[in-house]
Amino acid sequence: MDIRFSEIAHAFQPSQIRNKIFDDPGVISFAAGKPDSSLFPTDKMKQVFNNVIDRHGEGAFQYSETEGLKDLRTIIANQRMEVAGVNVNAENIALTSGAQQGIEFSAKIFVNEGDVILTENPSYTGALSAFKAYRPKCVGVTMDNDGMKMEELEEKLQLYPNTKMIYTIPDFQNPTGVTMSIEKRKRLAELGAKYKVPIVEDCPYGDIIYEGKRYPSVKSFDKAGWVIYLGSFSKVFVPGLRIGWVCASAQILEKYIMAKQNSDLQCSSLNEVLTIEYMQAYDLEGHINKIKQVYKARRDLMLERIKQYFPEEIKYTTPNGGFFIWLELKQGIDANEILEKSFEDEKVVFVPGGSFFTGTEYKNFIRLSYSSVNDKEIIEGMKKLGKVVSNYY
Repeated sequence: MDIRFSEIAHAFQPSQIRNKIFDDPGVISFAAGKPDSSLFPTDKMKQVFNNVIDRHGEGAFQYSETEGLKDLRTIIANQRMEVAGVNVNAENIALTSGAQQGIEFSAKIFVNEGDVILTENPSYTGALSAFKAYRPKCVGVTMDNDGMKMEELEEKLQLYPNTKMIYTIPDFQNPTGVTMSIEKRKRLAELGAKYKVPIVEDCPYGDIIYEGKRYPSVKSFDKAGWVIYLGSFSKVFVPGLRIGWVCASAQILEKYIMAKQNSDLQCSSLNEVLTIEYMQAYDLEGHINKIKQVYKARRDLMLERIKQYFPEEIKYTTPNGGFFIWLELKQGIDANEILEKSFEDEKVVFVPGGSFFTGTEYKNFIRLSYSSVNDKEIIEGMKKLGKVVSNYY
C-alpha cells in the first residue's frame, strides 16, 4: 500500500523493552521493569470495587475533569508530593495516563524540531523513543555514581543555547539504578533557573528505597518554578490503572492539561475513583513497605549470584532501590549477541544496554531487572546467564 505517513509517524520505533522474546512463557526474563503482580493488593481491591459501585454509582462511569478528580489530586498533593519534600495543593497536580504520557507531553509542550534535550547518558529508552517523534537532538550527559555530572551539564547548557528541556530520573535511575546526590539535586534546580530551561524530573521509583531515608526531590529545591515532577502509582500500587501525575507551576501545568485534553480528554473516571477509595480505606505506605522487603531480598540475591557466576572483571551497580542492576562488560563485547545466545541456549533474557544511550557506540552493557522474578528464577537464570557471559571472556 502506498500510504503517506507523517514525518512524525516515520520517526516511531518499536520499544527495545517490548521485545516479543521477553514474553515467551518458556524463558526466565530479567528484562521486564515491572512490579510483581503477586504483590498487588488484589483482595483489598475486590472490596474497593464493591465500594465504588455502592458509593458512586453511575458517577464512576461518567466523564470527569481533564486534570483529574480533585479528591485524588488532593491525596497526591498531601501524600505523594509530601514524601517527595514538596509542599503543593491539588491545583498544582494534573493526572496523566501513567508517567509515560507525562514524558511524551513534555516533548510536545517544550520541543520544536532541532531543539536540544539534555538527558543522563544512559537514560530511559522509553523516554528517548517518545522524544524522537518530535525530532529533537538528544544530548547525553555523563553520569558517575551519584548522578549526572553538573559541570558537564552546565557546559552543554552553554554549548547548546537551544536546549529546551533537561530530562532526569534522579531516584534509582532506569537503567543504572544510580541515585542523584542531594547536592547535585540542588545544583540541578539552580541550573534550570539560571538558564531558564525546564527540568522534567521523572520519579516512578522514589518510594522503593531499601536503606535510609528517601532523598528530597529536585522539585523540592525549585524556587523559580522550572522543575516539572512526574509521578506514578504504577510501581507501588497497580500499574493497570494507569494513574500518573504532573506537579508543576500553574503556567506550565495549564499546557499539560491542554495536551491531555487534546490527547484523550481525561484519565478513566472509574480508575480514578478506585484509586481514591483505596487510598482512603487502606495504608499505601504499609503496602510500599511490604513490597520493598521483597524487592530488596531479590536485589541482594541477584548481586550474590553476579559475584558467584559472572567474571570478576565485570562492573555492576549496587542500587539502593528501584528495579535494576546495570552491568558493564569489557570493551568489544556486544550485549545483543549475548542476548541471542542466552535466549537460544539457556532461555534467559535481559535488555541490552545500547538503546538507553543517546549515541550508538555503547554495546557492552546489560540491564537486569529483579522485580518480577522469584528466588528460584534468579538463582537458576543468573547461573545460566553467567555461563553465557563467561564464554565471552
